[in-house]
Amino acid sequence: MVLYPLLLDIIKYTIAGLGIVWIAFYLFKPYLDRSENLQLIELKKTISSQTLPLRLQAYERVVLFIERINPSNLLIRLNNPEYSAAELYMLIVAELRNEYQHNVTQQIYVSTNTWAIVKKLKDQTLGVVNSAIKGLPDTATGLELSKTILAHISQLESNPYDIGLNLIRVELEELF
Repeated sequence: MVLYPLLLDIIKYTIAGLGIVWIAFYLFKPYLDRSENLQLIELKKTISSQTLPLRLQAYERVVLFIERINPSNLLIRLNNPEYSAAELYMLIVAELRNEYQHNVTQQIYVSTNTWAIVKKLKDQTLGVVNSAIKGLPDTATGLELSKTILAHISQLESNPYDIGLNLIRVELEELF
């Protein structure tokens, strides 16, 4: 009989204690959440301040890559009147692949959309060069191949390299 009132007192105090803990938790929860959010914002700011220069450098390299694979710039760099069309074709393809491999790591720092633009421009450039070489006889010179490539680019309604660069600039402006 003496045990019953003691057990009842223990249950009452336990329920009261749990109630107080529950109320205290819900009173302090907003402060804890705010503190956690502030720490998260601070962490993001720190990470952003460290990665922003890397991201900007990656965008610079992507823009440079697009400029370097633009046939008008590419053909000037590889210009040599002694090349046959086949030799120039091999140099162009090797240059495109080397440039792409050199810049492939930039996809870590740029957006998926920007990297898709880069890949599309590389593939379009290879497509233009491949179609140009197919339309020439085996005895064609490198100059004839260059003229064919530039003629194909000039026939396009809009320059895909300029469009790609503008899309990247717009995306970069959104970064700020």
